[in-house]
Formats: sequence, C-alpha cells, structure tokens
Amino acid sequence: MAEHARRPTLDPASGAIRNVVRAGLGAGSVPRIVVAVSGGADSMALLHACAFLHRRGEVEARAVTVDHGLQPGSAEVAAEVVATAESWGVPAEAVRVDVTAGPEGLEAAARDARYAALEEVRARVGAAWIVTAHTRSDQAETVLLGLLRGSGTRSLAGMAVRTGSVLRPLLDIDRATTEASCTAQRITVWDDPMNADRAYARVRVRSLLTSLEADLGQPVTDNLARTAQLCRADADFLDASAAEAVAAVRGRRELRLAELADLDDALLTRVLREWLISLGVPAQSFGAVRIAELTSLIRQGADARHGGGAGRHLSLPGDTEVVVGGGGGAGTVRFGPAAKAARG
Repeated sequence: MAEHARRPTLDPASGAIRNVVRAGLGAGSVPRIVVAVSGGADSMALLHACAFLHRRGEVEARAVTVDHGLQPGSAEVAAEVVATAESWGVPAEAVRVDVTAGPEGLEAAARDARYAALEEVRARVGAAWIVTAHTRSDQAETVLLGLLRGSGTRSLAGMAVRTGSVLRPLLDIDRATTEASCTAQRITVWDDPMNADRAYARVRVRSLLTSLEADLGQPVTDNLARTAQLCRADADFLDASAAEAVAAVRGRRELRLAELADLDDALLTRVLREWLISLGVPAQSFGAVRIAELTSLIRQGADARHGGGAGRHLSLPGDTEVVVGGGGGAGTVRFGPAAKAARG
C-alpha cells in the first residue's frame, strides 16, 4: 500500500478531503487523534489527508488498523496499512480482535469489537477523537437500511458528524471522491471481500442504491443523505423535549399512568424506549413495533380509568413483561418477571 516514489501534485479530491478534515477538527490547539484505517479507499484517503496535516503540525495523528481475523491474509493487510502510515510520517499500530457473532450478526459483532479496540487506543494515548472515514455514501446506505426496517426518526437520521469521541468528517464527501483521491495519489487500497458478500444486508443495500440511481436517473445517495440531515434536526429536538420525562422514569420498575398519559406519541415512544433500556432490556430486543404496542396499551389504560380487572401485558425478552393497570396496580405501568417465570 505504499505511495509511488514521486509524490503526485494535489488533486481536487484530495484537497476537498483535507479541507473537510480541517473543518471537522475545528480551529484551536493541535488535536491528538486516532485515525481508524481499514485499508479501503475511504480510510486510506482519510489517512492520506491526516498524514499531510500531521506533517504540517496541524494535528497529532496515530493510525490504528483493527484486524478482525475474518479473512485469510488479514494480518498481512494490517501490516501493510501500518507500513504505509509510517512511510507517510504517522505512527501506527495494528490491533487484533476476536469476533464472535452475537444476536445482531457477525457484522455488528465486528463493529462493536472494532470500536472497543479503537476506544482503548484513544484512551491510552490521550487522543481527543477517533476519526473514521464514513462518507455520504455510507450515510445513504444507513438511511435506506432504516427505511427498509421500518425504523423511526432517530434511525433515519443516520450518523452524526460527532458521536461521543467519534468524529466523521467525510460525511459530506461521497465514495467516488475518496476513490478519485486514491487514484490521483497512487495509493494502493485493499478491497475487503465482505464488501462484496451479499449475505450482508449493507452490501445488498449498496447494490440497490446503485440500481436505483441508474433506473430513476436521480441522485438518490445525495437525497438520502439530505433526508438524514432533516431527520437529525427533528430527532434532536424531540430527544431534548423528552429529556426531562426520561430522567423522571429511568431505572424505576413501576410508573404511574398519569406520568405518561399526557405525553404526545413522539415523546412517549422515546420515554418508553429509554425506560426499558434503563431496566436492562437490550435495545436490539425490541423495535418500533414493540414500542408502538406498549404505547397503545398505555393509551388504552389511561382511557379506561378502570380500578380492577385484568391488566394488559406486553411480553419482552428475558422472561420479562410490562403490565399496564389491572388488580391492585390500576393506574400503573409495571416492569418485572413474566407471569410464567414468576410462578415457576
């Protein structure tokens, strides 16, 4: 993955990437950053830009490549990434992780292991940011995946430029630009076989996006990325509006219906989701459909105003359930063991 001996002149694509990285990092003191590099075109173009800023003293960069061990030769690819980064003047390291597929599949497990490894390096070296190479193309794929899953506004908002210690400065850059930068700068890149494996939903969505743009003659990728920006503004406002109610219910196993009944559905669904997560229910175990069911039960319980009779039950993973009203708990929403588990 080494660069050609004669360094090419700056091309428009590489210049654009340098500019968005600068803008993403902001003005002020020289930031220390960890650059996540897979060896693909997106991350190599990002590394090339960060290496330039590193040599100029605008950032203090460290490149990290995570070897998931999922393909033959992955260790060699990681070593090549490290060698290239160091040849550009950036200190680098490869981190090997073990990946075991969990409930969300191999891809999600690899992502979790990767971010955990990157965060460990960030904390160890005292970096402000983990900088990733997610592009506008990745953003469009994320939004389309959310649409296909019937997800809510937060999912359709896609990825933020900043999430915790993760910075994604290339979200306004498309994949064609990173590829053009690598071509112009004569950077060798690695094509991950997983990116062509249609067993993964994101790979199928990527193919679908290409087909849609060709068939419709529309800039579908750009439009989906714009949709993410609009949805993010709405989702941020609704999350802020729900924050007080979320804080009031977090960690409590029993709520009063009166606390929830007056919340608009857009806020109530957020409160219920955060309430369940605070009680240890994994977020991946319930989706928008389950939250809609619970919202409906709460609306029914609030309208009935009954003082007895059977409560309304919603089963959850892990032999747990939510019971709305019923018996001595009229006017309440209670979380606990499912009835069968309690009797057993």
